[in-house]
Amino acid sequence: MSEKPVIFVIGGPGCGKGTQCEKIVAKFGFTHLSTGDLLRDEVKSGSERGQRLNKIMESGQLVPLEEVLGLLKDAIQKNQSNSKGFLIDGYPRELDQAIKFQEQVCPCSLVLYFDVSDETMVKRLLKRGETSGRVDDNEETIRKRLDTFHKHVDPILDHCKEKLSRIAAERGIDEIFTDVCGAISKTVVS
Repeated sequence: MSEKPVIFVIGGPGCGKGTQCEKIVAKFGFTHLSTGDLLRDEVKSGSERGQRLNKIMESGQLVPLEEVLGLLKDAIQKNQSNSKGFLIDGYPRELDQAIKFQEQVCPCSLVLYFDVSDETMVKRLLKRGETSGRVDDNEETIRKRLDTFHKHVDPILDHCKEKLSRIAAERGIDEIFTDVCGAISKTVVS
């Protein structure tokens, strides 16, 4: 569906995905797509689909894979003419999502995995929690999120190993971005 590059941006909570995505958008002209933002925007729109998604989320259930795929597909189509590529941030979260995306939407060009130790992610999230007001930025919840993340991400990384670029993300933002640019330039930008 997309003739433009599609990059999965994966990493644990607090690994720096958002910061790096902002820099990629500025340098390469890619469109940043976050499934959380897409879901919230659809609900805000008041559309029939948004009302249906709101009921699902209010009941505490996970939004079905097909609904998320539909939102991503629509966003890619909508931005196809004015984007040089797409960053799919924090998605896929499970192997089945990676497989279905590539079957039903388009192939992934590159997987950027921001590799950070659990201890560093815990420290970063606790620091963020001092000012964020987020209820999930406490050590117990953070460690549970990290366990869940590792359980689900390893099969994705194995499945996508030919397209995988591991970025050591415990360095300075600019050092990390140098490696990100190298991976993108080598793989998806000619």
